[in-house]
Amino acid sequence: MNKPVVTSYHMAEEVVAFSTTRKGGVSKGNHGELNLNEFSGDNAQDVLTNRRLMAERLGIAATHLIIPHQVHGTDVRLISNDFFALSEQEKTAFLDKVDGVMTNQKGVCIGVSTADCIPVLLYDTKQHAVAAVHAGWRGTVAKIVCRALSDMHAAFGTNPSDIKAVIGPGISLKNFEVGQEVYDAFAQASFDMNEIATMQEKWHIDLPRCNQLQLTQSGVKEDHIQMSSVCTYDQSNEYFSARKLGIDSGRIYTAIMLK
Repeated sequence: MNKPVVTSYHMAEEVVAFSTTRKGGVSKGNHGELNLNEFSGDNAQDVLTNRRLMAERLGIAATHLIIPHQVHGTDVRLISNDFFALSEQEKTAFLDKVDGVMTNQKGVCIGVSTADCIPVLLYDTKQHAVAAVHAGWRGTVAKIVCRALSDMHAAFGTNPSDIKAVIGPGISLKNFEVGQEVYDAFAQASFDMNEIATMQEKWHIDLPRCNQLQLTQSGVKEDHIQMSSVCTYDQSNEYFSARKLGIDSGRIYTAIMLK
């Protein structure tokens, strides 16, 4: 059985940050091989096996691998030590309809699932707290990254200037073709459309750039933001892409953990 293959990000010595690839698990077909997401139509036993393999690679218990059920909203949940005292049913309910997670607990891997949407990782270098955010186009319009920074400030006293960030694998400007209604949603949310959109046969929007701008406008230093060069649509042989493979396919897990 292969070990999970991941793309690692260097944010700081005391942090582990990564995105999973499609390689190194047991799932099959459009979920193959390394899918950790139980909400994408995959075989439940394969998902559990993949999670166990990922936890073993990280050196943690599988219960410390946190994966919320996302709904393209803006709710961000704090994973405190109390979370682990909850029943399995209570944990599931706590992580339902959640698109961002944050913690200051060591040995707790928090992450989000994507397959073209944009994953964003945040590390507060002063308060030693982390967050993972799922920013699809709806979450990006609703400025979930700004919400996460605000929630980190409330929970930990985070100052955006102390943040290091990763914008992980997602669909590129070239391949993110949208209808007029999506373009209008960004325009109505006061995005600089000259900065983030181009007209080809239809409108195309640069989701990674949108989230980078939200970070810098919130006070994160530009040189503290790592941009992934991966377009999930173009590299669907290595990373999951819902536009290429369909929604009944695997998901990338982009995650962060304090050592």
